[in-house]
Amino acid sequence: METNYNPPKVSLIQRYGYAIKAVIIGVLTLVLMIPTALIMGLIEEREQVQDKATAEVSSKWANAQTITGPVLVVPYTAINVQNNKEMIGYTCFLPDKLSIKGNLQPETRKRGIYEVAVYNSHLEVKGSFAAPDLTSLNIPASSFHWKDAFLTLGVSDMRGIGYQTAQWNGQDFVFNPGTPPGGLLESGIQAKVPLAVGSDTASVNTALGNFTLLLTVRGSGKMYFSPVGKTTKVDLQANWPSPSFDGAFLPESRTVQDSGFSASWQVLHLNRNFPQSWVLGSQYKIHDADFGVNLFLPVDGYLKSMRAIKYAILIIGLTFLLFYFIELLQHYPVHPLQYILIGIALCIFYTLLIALAEQLSFNVAYAIAASLTLGLVTVYARSVFRKASTALAVGGTLLTLYGFIYVIIQSEDQALLMGSLGLFIILAIVMYFSRKIKWDALGKAV
Repeated sequence: METNYNPPKVSLIQRYGYAIKAVIIGVLTLVLMIPTALIMGLIEEREQVQDKATAEVSSKWANAQTITGPVLVVPYTAINVQNNKEMIGYTCFLPDKLSIKGNLQPETRKRGIYEVAVYNSHLEVKGSFAAPDLTSLNIPASSFHWKDAFLTLGVSDMRGIGYQTAQWNGQDFVFNPGTPPGGLLESGIQAKVPLAVGSDTASVNTALGNFTLLLTVRGSGKMYFSPVGKTTKVDLQANWPSPSFDGAFLPESRTVQDSGFSASWQVLHLNRNFPQSWVLGSQYKIHDADFGVNLFLPVDGYLKSMRAIKYAILIIGLTFLLFYFIELLQHYPVHPLQYILIGIALCIFYTLLIALAEQLSFNVAYAIAASLTLGLVTVYARSVFRKASTALAVGGTLLTLYGFIYVIIQSEDQALLMGSLGLFIILAIVMYFSRKIKWDALGKAV
């Protein structure tokens, strides 16, 4: 007597349950990119708060300073071609030699949790004006009003000007606020200088002279200089351990130590894109050649946090993949809600990182946030899989991932290379362990 055996029907979910679970995990990974995007917005918002705090302190002290000059401005008589009447124009002559020696005395001011670098500076500005080349201006020597010439010095934020003394050919003179017409300088100081010059070119060739300026200037963050000399030399030093040299020219020599820095620049007139003399009103962008130093505060928590969160999809995706493989190999089903809780824990890591980095150094903040997140996920994995060894394997894997991300964040120049090699190695490991899974027998396991 034969007995007919009818195998139980296998539903679509039972047969392809592992594939459906994989799709659900993928969707959850993408959904968790929404809170990471919100955290990016939080980082940008905190950066804006920091910028506002910096601007508020700078507005009460003095903003970043740019020293331009000195420049010799000489009025001349010209004929207005429209009405054929006389008018007054202005020409500017740049120094032949310009030497600036500066000593910065930085300090930090606090606004809430944010620090702002400010400074007092003592500047010694020396140089000389050579004979002007009047032929290049196409203006007769007799048209110049040499007795009305004045020396002007550009200072970008007048609130920072303190003590100042000035000499022209050994004779003392006093600066007054104001800048020449024609848009040469937005703000600065000026003073009449004694030029006893006749109407012939020969007397012009021997008329100009030497200058010495001593002044103190307050500022915030940056100190820049404009290379207006035919030869411009700037020597700067400060007791600040983390300077950032930027602008159009880098220093020819520099020494940076924990006790401070010193730097020297030398710029020739051939290195910039404006002449030694011109008629005011001409559109020369002299500030395009500015250079100097930024008193950099090593508060890079927001920047590094932003770089870290860009790898959030890697951390979340690989963590979910790890749980999925353990689920398949050890036949411990993990509910989608549990995946969501794990993903939320991984997202909270970044909010912890931002909050701690505002109070501590980024390295310490990263270590604390990673330790808390690793501990939480590892303990939760122990409750899910009921095996201490499996939980330790999860914790060790996450520790490796967070360590890998930390190395990438710190290595700015080699980040792409290291990231690419790391992803290749991770893919190879995933492919290796996926070999052990018998995909055709997973219908009942999931």
